Amino acid sequence: MKELDTIKSNNFKFNKKFGQNFIFDKNLLNAIIQDSKISKQDDVLEIGPGAGTLTRVIASHAKKVVSYEIDQNLKPVLEENLKDLSNSSIIFADALKTPINEIEKHFNGEYCIVANLPYYITTPLIFKFVEETKRVKSMCIMVQKEVGERLVAKVKDSNYGSISVVLDFYGDVKVLRQVPRRMFVPSPNVDSCIVQITFIKDKYKANPMMFEKIVKSAFANRRKTLANNMANDFNISKEEVYNALKICGLPEQIRGDALSTSQFVTLTNYFDKISLKSK
Repeated sequence: MKELDTIKSNNFKFNKKFGQNFIFDKNLLNAIIQDSKISKQDDVLEIGPGAGTLTRVIASHAKKVVSYEIDQNLKPVLEENLKDLSNSSIIFADALKTPINEIEKHFNGEYCIVANLPYYITTPLIFKFVEETKRVKSMCIMVQKEVGERLVAKVKDSNYGSISVVLDFYGDVKVLRQVPRRMFVPSPNVDSCIVQITFIKDKYKANPMMFEKIVKSAFANRRKTLANNMANDFNISKEEVYNALKICGLPEQIRGDALSTSQFVTLTNYFDKISLKSK
């Protein structure tokens, strides 16, 4: 493959610090695009283009693609591999640290995210785009298998956590396919999966900021009860939380990981009415 030859000719060295595991298999690249459901009407943000293999396939199916790459050493590789593309641009910057308004200057309206995400930034990056903007239509991302299981976990599942609840609040999340580690260069120590997140406006009726505060508090210390966590994180007494739980039909000693998204919504709406303020 041309992209792999370019890596070799530029003496590029894979950097573990950046979680670099590239995809060169054409069938897998096409599968990612198929899963993403992007079209020529879509603008796409890619994070971590690597050698540009996925970038090229995205560009052939989308209106345009803007890719953020943290590793400056990939500049000659990407310039060579993507030089014939008119609807692709590379920004050499850390997407996690770049303000959302800077990223979104490249897009006129809504956009999709399609990416083979570096494992070490997966969760904070998802939270960044969920919490800081409403312009993302969907995310089709390659993630570590274990992370994918957390993203789609439901209540009473051992993988259930704050990100499971928050993503369910904002949309639908599905693991579409498993990807064995041998599909990457270099091969990582774990398998991966492709996750599709489709955002749905007003899926649940609740104050998003209040909802996220309560959910994060609930999972801050999984061994403690919800009342203990919320009393610690919000300037209220446990008795006030107990009263709220009773009104919402929940037991006093319930833990955060025992609440479904809809139960968190009910609790959120109660506290929103009494104007609960965090410290």
